[in-house]
Amino acid sequence: MGELKDSKKENMRDDKIQSKSIEVNPAKKEADDFITNLERKEILRQYKILLSSLKPQMQKGDHKQIRLAFEMALDAHKEMRRRSGEPYILHPLAVAQIVAKEIGLGPVGVICALLHDVVEDTEITLEDVELEFGKKVREIIDGLTKISVIFDQHGFVQAENIRKILLTLANDVRVILIKLSDRLHNMRTMDSMPRNKQLKIASETVYLYVPLAHRLGLYSIKTELEDLSLKYSEPKIFKQITLKLSDSKKERDKYINEFIKPIKEVIPEHGIKKFEIFGRPKSISSIWRKMKEQGVLFDEVYDKFAIRIIVDSDVENEKADCWRVYSIVTDFYHPNPDRLRDWISTTKANGYEALHTTVMGPKGKWVEVQIRTRRMDEIAEKGYAAHWKYKEKQIGESAVDDWLKSIRELLENPDTNTLDFIDDFKLNLFADEIYVFTPIGDIKVLPKNSSILDFAFEIHSDVGCRCIGAKLNQKIVPISHRLNNGDQVEILTSQKMKPSEDWMNYVVTAKAKAKLKDVFREERRRIISIGKKVLENIFKEYKVNFNNSNLNKLLGFYKLNNSNDLYHSVGVGNFHISEIQNFVKQGDEIELRNKEKKNSVDLELAIKNKLQHNANLFVFGAGSETIDYNLAECCKPIPGDDVFGFISKKEEVEIHRPNCPKAINSISKYGYKIVRTKWTKQHQITFLTGLKITGIDDVGVMFKITNVISGIEKINMQSITIDTNDGLFEGIIKVFVKDTQQLQDLMNSMKDLEGILTVTRFEENSES
Repeated sequence: MGELKDSKKENMRDDKIQSKSIEVNPAKKEADDFITNLERKEILRQYKILLSSLKPQMQKGDHKQIRLAFEMALDAHKEMRRRSGEPYILHPLAVAQIVAKEIGLGPVGVICALLHDVVEDTEITLEDVELEFGKKVREIIDGLTKISVIFDQHGFVQAENIRKILLTLANDVRVILIKLSDRLHNMRTMDSMPRNKQLKIASETVYLYVPLAHRLGLYSIKTELEDLSLKYSEPKIFKQITLKLSDSKKERDKYINEFIKPIKEVIPEHGIKKFEIFGRPKSISSIWRKMKEQGVLFDEVYDKFAIRIIVDSDVENEKADCWRVYSIVTDFYHPNPDRLRDWISTTKANGYEALHTTVMGPKGKWVEVQIRTRRMDEIAEKGYAAHWKYKEKQIGESAVDDWLKSIRELLENPDTNTLDFIDDFKLNLFADEIYVFTPIGDIKVLPKNSSILDFAFEIHSDVGCRCIGAKLNQKIVPISHRLNNGDQVEILTSQKMKPSEDWMNYVVTAKAKAKLKDVFREERRRIISIGKKVLENIFKEYKVNFNNSNLNKLLGFYKLNNSNDLYHSVGVGNFHISEIQNFVKQGDEIELRNKEKKNSVDLELAIKNKLQHNANLFVFGAGSETIDYNLAECCKPIPGDDVFGFISKKEEVEIHRPNCPKAINSISKYGYKIVRTKWTKQHQITFLTGLKITGIDDVGVMFKITNVISGIEKINMQSITIDTNDGLFEGIIKVFVKDTQQLQDLMNSMKDLEGILTVTRFEENSES
């Protein structure tokens, strides 16, 4: 009781000091000159909200440290304002609130969130931070400062900075948890930013931060980041789905209440007294993903919401209680046996635990049901941060700990190519998982479609490099064999085995790919060294100077890109001494041919540029300047589409639609400068695009379709392909249109035809 009273007194004393610190503290008098009275009140209100959300985790002395961090940040950012015009200090306060409330980090995380920008943006140094808050806070702030410079001033990825960031992540995951909070608040407040910045930040978010949030089990944050990215990359689609969800809310709520009523009444009869049951809509981005993947309209997406049941249960009874609830649900509604997901018996690699099933609800609608305990729900919502809270009760390391350890091992190797690793690592972040057993019964979690070779590298890099096959469930299989859930594997090795290039076709894990690339890189260096020595001897023998001029002639003769490729070809024995003689004799002739070829290329480029300048379809930037551009083949934009441009390696502007996966990846990975782009009103040129049509296979259906295209709408058609199956047909039609309005008119006319079920724009890049 005495401790509680002391704590209460300290809280009251701190509240008084907090008010003073903003309103009358002389040290803050200078800050007051830059902040209005109204703004000061709002800052104080947000600070109190932060303290309130931290109360359950506060210990003696924490108030003082948090207040000090707040005052340091307030003073450091006193002259700074956000693009929206509000005082900058409101941003670190908002990030700290996300860290405390939505992720659940404690006082150290909140202190770091408040200070996350001070070293980068102000005169405060890491030494200042360490002096006031200690070494751990300094290390986290250092990691956060490094993250802020992933991209250079031109937007290009800085590989070494990413290596440092991921190493920091592996050492203290709070760095990325705070950075995710920072990114989330920036995404929530991006309306005041210019369109090109919105697109760049949204693309970065989808490229790196969404997969990281997913892998760390932060499902709420991952989902919101995806939705906000969609909001800024495809605002029309985001608005349409938002409105449709709003319009259907009343009907959806009525259906949810009808679904949960009998379950809610029966659960207490089975000994479960405390529980929650509710329905929640699926995210806008997941609905849009289903619409694209399944080629359906909004109204045809059947699972636009999920039912969640959360039970309060002791740890020892969790599994039994969840299965008891599952039994109750399936007593009322028939389950789909192919849609049961048991992540209670075997937890997902990011710590997620739950039972998922899909059942046939009232009115013949499929409904997804998620069943969790209170502990599981907290881990599902707050991810790895909540995992810490329960870690002391667990035996051994979690799968997330193993994953972080594997990142550390890979990136501590100086030969690992960071950008290659990021690509492979990103693929594994979203991959479905399988659970495979060692001969002694230990579980290894691997991405779906992993091979024997992936499993071998998961055990140890040396085991992977010497792997010749495996005993799979007591049967010998090759290294390329794909694994399934529940397989038991004993790796077979040989000291004589060496990795070969085709092994890259057998592996999917970032760890295996990174190690193989290291091996091949080292082998290539060895061969290049041999080849260079051989070539020097050949030149010496034929009295040819071993200089750049002659090497460049030889590169042109063999059509190779650089001297290392040349040395490698010599080292592996791709050509002989007689060919060198041939090269020396024909040197002048080769130079002449190359010059003619270059002139031909230049002429072709000039013609291409002339054609582009004659078709002034775009206005770039704020003025009416026209520059060289290409319409991207991957997404085929047409006038009326929302588009943007970015400068390619060829110094041309590539025009893309915002939903183009290739563009999103390029912006994020290489950071090409985005150019604001809009169509002019000149539409004499037509553009090739596609339509996907489904309908009932009936006599005369082809005539109806072609009559609408070339007869009623008077549109030229390039091709039409139709596949029929069990009375239905699916067709792809390529047509030339002037703009999106003409395309929409055509689609509306075709939808009115009898027997036509759906008409959608054909996204060629998503079909491949």
